[in-house]
Amino acid sequence: MKEFMDDDFLLTTETAKKLYHEHAKKMPIIDYHCHLQPKEIYEDKKFRNLAEAWLGAGDRYGDHYKWRSLRARGYEEDSISGPDDDYKKYMQFVESMPYFVGNPLYHWSHLEMRRYFDIYDIINKENADKIWNEANKKLETLTAREMMYKFKVDTVCTTDDPVDSLEWHKKMNADSTLKVHVRPAFRPDKAINVELSWFESWVNQLASVVGYKIESLNDLCKALSERIDFFHEMGSRLSDHALDVVHYTPATYEEANKVFLKGMNHEPISSLEEDIYKGYILVFLGKEYNKRGWVQQYHIGALRNNSKSMLKKIGPDTGFDAIEDQNYMEKLSQLLGALDETDELPKTILYCLNPRDNYALTVLSGCFQKEGIKGRVQVGTAWWFLDQQDGMRQNLETLMQVGLVAQSVGMLTDSRSFLAYPRHEYYRRILCQMLGNLVESGQYPASELETLGQIVEDVCYNNAKEFFGF
Repeated sequence: MKEFMDDDFLLTTETAKKLYHEHAKKMPIIDYHCHLQPKEIYEDKKFRNLAEAWLGAGDRYGDHYKWRSLRARGYEEDSISGPDDDYKKYMQFVESMPYFVGNPLYHWSHLEMRRYFDIYDIINKENADKIWNEANKKLETLTAREMMYKFKVDTVCTTDDPVDSLEWHKKMNADSTLKVHVRPAFRPDKAINVELSWFESWVNQLASVVGYKIESLNDLCKALSERIDFFHEMGSRLSDHALDVVHYTPATYEEANKVFLKGMNHEPISSLEEDIYKGYILVFLGKEYNKRGWVQQYHIGALRNNSKSMLKKIGPDTGFDAIEDQNYMEKLSQLLGALDETDELPKTILYCLNPRDNYALTVLSGCFQKEGIKGRVQVGTAWWFLDQQDGMRQNLETLMQVGLVAQSVGMLTDSRSFLAYPRHEYYRRILCQMLGNLVESGQYPASELETLGQIVEDVCYNNAKEFFGF
């Protein structure tokens, strides 16, 4: 019987072990998409105890993966995401750990204890007090920044609304003691979702930021362009879009402006009108990103806020989203094609939340390459519900079969937790195991092992550094 999570965890061949221990393990991390709070990085947040670091502060902001599993165990919501006693929340999680068998949380949680706290005990109720006391002692000096330093985090890209003042980014840019590059990422979802009830309120908020009224789509585009310039000055080199459903149809400015005005007046908007407006604004934004050499990211396929009762009780983005099941390849192709036709398609990363779409998305990305740019359009790493063993393997296997895995920009955390960096290790081990299997099975020559080691280092770090221009 193999030892539980030993040094060669997930690595079953000598080639895989060599690739991981000699190449992947040493590489720094570029976490180019996450939901960490810039304020907590700047202030070098000190966590009051392991429950806060592991599960959240009790303010409905924390690790959705853990919350969802605890909900499946039947616990009260206030003892999961809410203001209940910290030790009670911790004990519920620890007592539940054996029941997470087969879930990536079981591996992630043990990696978190080992890599951050040097605690190698099995997480269960028998070891609960020992783990609690030892981890809390470490947290006296293990602050937010120190957590990043432990994993050689080179760059972190947060997720920021166009109206954000980027106050904390300004402070971090002036802080010579910070050893991590922290960059904002432009997230203009609220400018795009014209059908939602708060669209007009958000546009007015943007108007107050730029200092003039926004009464037409041209005004909105002018304001967004100015905010992109501001983000660029603050170090941003990428955007991020939550395209839960891809909307696109060719449209004139006049057609799109009519939909914009309907959104400002809180009038009902049809699916076709969403295609008109969202297609127009996405093409506009893509051209703006291209002018500045940015990368755009499309996260496609979330079905959000499924529990209306919990939406009312604790709000959005608290772990009640699921996987959308709509067909969108034709509209996505038209959207990318509209930018490509005028040679204004920026570097683009596409993510799918439905595993059904992996092959279609990867093949589509190969249609929009450009000489002089490695992987101009590419499929991103397995995302959200898919960043587990099966999802990562399918994502990597698809890249190998119908794309070029060697050009991938690798893993990201997409996390709200400073304890999420072992997920990069998890990904790297799976990558090395899959590549090692090709050598061991005679599908890739052992004489090219040096090249394969370079590919591993590129996927883990170098490709992202080059792709984003960091």
